[in-house]
Amino acid sequence: MTGATPGFGAVLSGLVLAAAFGLLYQRRAGGLINACALQAWALAAAAAWQGVAWEAPELIVVGCLVLAANGVALPMALRRGARRAGIGPSVVAMPGIPVSLLTAAALVALAVLASATMASPAQARGEIAVDLSVVLLGLFTLASRRGGPGEAVGFAATANGLILGMVEVRGMPLVALWTLAVLALGGAAMLRPGGQLR
Repeated sequence: MTGATPGFGAVLSGLVLAAAFGLLYQRRAGGLINACALQAWALAAAAAWQGVAWEAPELIVVGCLVLAANGVALPMALRRGARRAGIGPSVVAMPGIPVSLLTAAALVALAVLASATMASPAQARGEIAVDLSVVLLGLFTLASRRGGPGEAVGFAATANGLILGMVEVRGMPLVALWTLAVLALGGAAMLRPGGQLR
């Protein structure tokens, strides 16, 4: 994060990425939901911190939106939906944990290589690598977790990566509206035609 104090912003971005790895490590629905909530809380803190550092109140609004939607409402809805549907505590992971983590490491390496080709300052390339890594790990979570809350968490993790990328662009116009659009799109994708969470 290219703000007044980039060190702490980078720590928060790193926490968002670490939570994305945590999503792939989880076998139980409760742990998966908690890791998703942790990622959203870290993203909300990163957005709010950047808003304070850049004196951009719209980023604080973004942090509040992410916290309310992906940090509180989504985990509550997923827990309630799992109890109502009688979903057991396990989440089906298509590959095992070692294969998931090795694939995740390969996706992060791909993101770093892709960002290294950009003609940006070194710090911006690092931010792009983290953002792209979170998006790719969210998509991998979406593809590899079946049953229970796995797919919804994958959508939320992908949205978190997109929002992290928007937050790190200084002066991005309408960032709060773009955040609302990403959250609404993710929410619509998680709903079945009957209005129930997948």
